[in-house]
Amino acid sequence: MVQRQVPRPAELLELMQFKKVELNGKRRRLSSALTIDDLRTIAKRRTPAAAFDYTDGAAEREISMDRSVEAFEDIEFHPSILNDVSSVDTTTQILGGSSARPFGIAPTGFTRLMQTEGEIAGATAAGEAGIPFTLSTLGTTSIEHVKEANPLGRNWFQLYVMRQREISYGLVARAAAAGFDTLFFTVDTPVAGARLRDSRNGFSIPPQLSLSTIVNAIPRPWWWWDFLTTAKLEFASLSETGGTVGELLNSAMDPSIDFEDLAEIRTMWPGRFAVKGVQTLEDAKKLADLGVDAVVLSNHGGRQLDRAPVPFHLLPEVSREVGKDMEIILDTGIRSGADIVAAIALGADFTMIGRAYLYGLMAGGKEGVDRTIEILASQVEQTMKLLQVPTLADLGPQHVTQLSRLARLGEEERSRPRAL
Repeated sequence: MVQRQVPRPAELLELMQFKKVELNGKRRRLSSALTIDDLRTIAKRRTPAAAFDYTDGAAEREISMDRSVEAFEDIEFHPSILNDVSSVDTTTQILGGSSARPFGIAPTGFTRLMQTEGEIAGATAAGEAGIPFTLSTLGTTSIEHVKEANPLGRNWFQLYVMRQREISYGLVARAAAAGFDTLFFTVDTPVAGARLRDSRNGFSIPPQLSLSTIVNAIPRPWWWWDFLTTAKLEFASLSETGGTVGELLNSAMDPSIDFEDLAEIRTMWPGRFAVKGVQTLEDAKKLADLGVDAVVLSNHGGRQLDRAPVPFHLLPEVSREVGKDMEIILDTGIRSGADIVAAIALGADFTMIGRAYLYGLMAGGKEGVDRTIEILASQVEQTMKLLQVPTLADLGPQHVTQLSRLARLGEEERSRPRAL
């Protein structure tokens, strides 16, 4: 029979430790976020629907975005055994420089509309973490101000080719003068994708107010306070700021861009040159023959062509065919450090985070971006330890299997009898 006794008060105090109360509301909610999905939940609660949906949404039925996320869920890890992983090294070399982690911050537009600290929060957090930050042509902070925010870190610039070529040429010159070390020439945006959430929400600069917009904003006064008491929201690299995302893109972008434009821009740029938005092996091979430094396998986060290829599915064959000729960067669909590890194992040299960064920004400004980086970095390290690989270079295809849910569904559909 179990013997019982009345516990002494001192013993109760040892067994029952009360958690310290965090009085700072921002720190409390950010510390409660253990995953990127947790940050997304906080961001949705704190951000007006139009701004949140711009980040969270994609083109048309959002099939490309969903498939890209699902692709990372459909993997199986194969851990090694009996390797010393008392410490792991997550540093890597990419585009002529180092990064403390195998991921950087992707270019995003309209960023200060997500949260007023915008690109300054992203660039500062990236610099402190030792990872690259990428500024978009449609960013809401200037090239020069990003450099001021991240003076010693690695800054990259993403370029859209405009109808007025002199605008694009001027941006290239400014980025080079500011010491940005890499240019991302973007090739997947001849016109804007059909982003239906934005159209339904009237998402634009300046915001279009309606009764539903106002009602949605009532429980989020902090966002409106920030919006109304900080500098006017505009594109730092463009003079035209009025209209929806689609209208701005269609008025500025040139659907006639071709390889001659790529060659022209490349001659102007003194640093490393990457092409962003590559979605086929054939195009990756062409760019390898042209000697570009890197390709970014990306379907623009599913925000352009719906039903576009899934970059993670494309990765192994691109790595196998051209990985020795140029560096391969992957973006779209990454929501965890395990996703990043899987991408590196299957041949990516580096990865980019877009939505994950913006969820953190909306959840808590610069501190929220810090939390995003902290979560992903911790997950990368934990996954590497559980796989028992001490360095990124030790990761390989033997550690990951891409399960083929979509392929199986396609085979089932093709084998199904068809009615005459």
